[in-house]
Amino acid sequence: MTVTVEEPISPDVEGDLVERSALVPSLFPHMPSTLYFSTANERVELLPAEQMKLLKWKITTVTPNVVKNTIFRSHFKATKKSHDWLGCWGHHMKSPGFKAIREFQKLNHFPGSFQIGRKDRLWRNLSKMQARFGKREFGFFPRSFILPQDIKLLRKAWDDGGSKQKWIVKPPASARGIGIQVIHKWSQMPRKRPLLVQKYLHKPYLISGNKFDLRIYVYVTSYDPLRIYIFNDGLVRFASCKYSSSMKTLNNKFMHLTNYSVNKKNSEYQSNSDDKACQGHKWALKALWQYLGSQGINTTLIWEKIKDMVIKTIIASDPYVNSLVKMHVRSPYSCHELFGFDIMLDENLKPWVLEVNISPSLHSNTPLDVSIKGQMIRDLLNLAGFVLPLRDDFAPSGSSASSSTSSLCGGVREKWRPDISPDEKVKRAFYLSQRFGDQDFCATVLDVLTPDDVRVLAESEDELSRKGDFERVFPSHASSRYLRFFEQPRYLNILLNQWEQKYWLSRSKGINLLRDLCEKRVHLGNLAESVHHWSSKSYHGHRSQLTRSGVLVSQRSDAEDEDLSDRELQSVTMSLPDMSLLSTVSLSPSPTSSSSLASDTLHSHDDL
Repeated sequence: MTVTVEEPISPDVEGDLVERSALVPSLFPHMPSTLYFSTANERVELLPAEQMKLLKWKITTVTPNVVKNTIFRSHFKATKKSHDWLGCWGHHMKSPGFKAIREFQKLNHFPGSFQIGRKDRLWRNLSKMQARFGKREFGFFPRSFILPQDIKLLRKAWDDGGSKQKWIVKPPASARGIGIQVIHKWSQMPRKRPLLVQKYLHKPYLISGNKFDLRIYVYVTSYDPLRIYIFNDGLVRFASCKYSSSMKTLNNKFMHLTNYSVNKKNSEYQSNSDDKACQGHKWALKALWQYLGSQGINTTLIWEKIKDMVIKTIIASDPYVNSLVKMHVRSPYSCHELFGFDIMLDENLKPWVLEVNISPSLHSNTPLDVSIKGQMIRDLLNLAGFVLPLRDDFAPSGSSASSSTSSLCGGVREKWRPDISPDEKVKRAFYLSQRFGDQDFCATVLDVLTPDDVRVLAESEDELSRKGDFERVFPSHASSRYLRFFEQPRYLNILLNQWEQKYWLSRSKGINLLRDLCEKRVHLGNLAESVHHWSSKSYHGHRSQLTRSGVLVSQRSDAEDEDLSDRELQSVTMSLPDMSLLSTVSLSPSPTSSSSLASDTLHSHDDL
């Protein structure tokens, strides 16, 4: 029987809990507030009765207790059958199933994320990236073969490697260490197919003679633009027998596997309840960094290498996820995902990606689990940015209900169903037609911001302000180097990367600019109705080049995704009036920038 440990409440007297507002106001005027998720030491205030009725969370058979505890503290009610829920933590499902998710609902998966969540798809996609960009950039995963397709290639590698090599065999969709073996003879190869066969990392870094791996929590809030966060704590999972490289030990799973579900069955397994202690067979990641630091090891360098691997691995899934989101998801608001990266350090402290879990275990059996996973889930749900829907949003599709009645309503709806004006399509198509290498040219994307640029940048700054103990690793001031790894360029990635380069050392300056532009946006009209803000400053200098580059634009995925063909592009370009006669959204904030805040309206789990 699984024992679940609840988050401790301190102080003990419930009346001493810190009172917190139910809503987190936006940094920007006329942008929606988000629901607040508290710690066990806080009490969230009650919303008005009409809004309380909206707080429904769809509970499934895999919704973990750590999620239930967090949402209940924010006064969500559990539901299993209603169709008007706001959030769900459940199974991954086939891509067409995402069509049923309504614009105001959030599910903890993206369609297509199994392209890195299944072991065989992960290695196939990373191998493609390695073939394209080389081992120097994508040399962080063991050589892998998928059977039966790669049987001849594996046999050749096996024969070339000699008799002393070890291989690890894994079912491609298993979890909790089920079906995993370490072998050294061809006759030991399981007959069951499909199968993933990898070179075994036979010289791992050891602590007190034991092998270990790292569970790193990675959270993706959006794929277009791509926004990746890494939680600054995690778990270190030790094998419960001291390591030996002897061939005679290969059957000892307590020595060669680090899975908690395997090692907890060992009578010598030692639990650890202290997230600061370096003891037992499970540590906190922060405790590991402290331990390695005390040995004179540069842990910052290891962490930077891990972040690099994470970004590249998520990018490998980008073409699949984005195409399926556009095909099956009504609104990009509706998807977010937590990934569990399993990483091992070799004897030279080089990190290797072993696998990626799309349903990382959130079971909390010890105070150590509760401490790390409890804070991580709370910070994740705050990052997710849950917005209270309006009464009209519950109307059936095709209803004639009013689309927006206030600037705030408009802000919420733009978040769910952003519309891009023809002029904004022109700007996007133009920047997608250019070469990546010209950073000076890419920087001009910020010279004049369209209304949708402002919306995306404001959302990103709002989201970053709620990060808790997560760190955003993409976009960052140094992430432009990763843009070349995308199969297709994406305008919003260019925009956000340039924004980070310009404002990462003066974020308050960028926020004040966006506040001013959000205020102007209201005076200029609703976001979807504002036109011609890509003004003479950029337009006159590039108009003929834009028309000439129409053929190039048509080859880019985003131009296609936004339904802008060559003919449409040329038509829009030639029909634009004299831009000097039109209002602009300049990049000079007014001296009296407003900071007022608007009021609010109505699969199986892996194991640890």
